[in-house]
Amino acid sequence: MDIDWRERLAELTGRNDAAQPDVRRQSGREGVVYSTNPDYTYASSEEEEPDTLAPPRQRLRASMERAGRSGKTVTLIRGFVGAEADLANLCRQLKTRCGIGGSSKDGEIILQGDVREKAIVILKSLGYTQTK
Repeated sequence: MDIDWRERLAELTGRNDAAQPDVRRQSGREGVVYSTNPDYTYASSEEEEPDTLAPPRQRLRASMERAGRSGKTVTLIRGFVGAEADLANLCRQLKTRCGIGGSSKDGEIILQGDVREKAIVILKSLGYTQTK
């Protein structure tokens, strides 16, 4: 009496479910079991990153901020449209040429200290002509 419950279920229902793979995991349909809408398309779980605009088309804005940062002054550069990898690359170039620390997250570049003028000059030399 060493019968597996899957085998017993297959005998009772007349189907062999044990031999069929899990369709939801293979086709990217995780979380959706069934839809009654005939026009429904299963969305993939991967989010597409937007294409990076060319530097002359980017509208970057540099501002200084102190609030919420324990009194530390930082320069924020906002308005970048593109992939996170390109944003990180631009952040690395700015940090290197300014000789300071910083990071990039949530679509903005954070540089330590008030380096607005220097950052704007560097961005314009890199081709970001619509920078203020």
